[in-house]
Amino acid sequence: MKIIIDADACPRDALATCLRLGAEFGVPVWTVASFKHDIASDRHITVGDAPQETDIKIANLAGCGDIVVTQDWGLAAVVLGRGARALSPGGRIFKPETIDFLLEEREIKARFRRTGGRTPGPARRTPADQRRFTSSLRRLLEAGITPPGSK
Repeated sequence: MKIIIDADACPRDALATCLRLGAEFGVPVWTVASFKHDIASDRHITVGDAPQETDIKIANLAGCGDIVVTQDWGLAAVVLGRGARALSPGGRIFKPETIDFLLEEREIKARFRRTGGRTPGPARRTPADQRRFTSSLRRLLEAGITPPGSK
């Protein structure tokens, strides 16, 4: 198991939480970002700035049981299909049974914007978002760790 962070859009406090909980649970934390970012991580992968390059690298790194932290619903869908778990920096755990609805919603909003419509951006991150993220990440880590001698 590893935690893989889409560091192009991950808030610093969420990144710090991943590093702290990763160390607590003995789970390596990988960060992936375009070269435009300065990320403090022992396992950092820098990709170019081509569209979707970060997402493609994360999708290729993700495997069964991994946790991917991303705000991108499309990337969440891809890693769920690979058996990984996906979590937003706001603490939303993406689930296979609801991801199709989110992708449909994303497409509807994109179509609306292409016709000149405006949609609101993401809400400002709050302390409640950080608490929810920490709780959700801890829950995913606890669910993925097999206690010694339980096999």
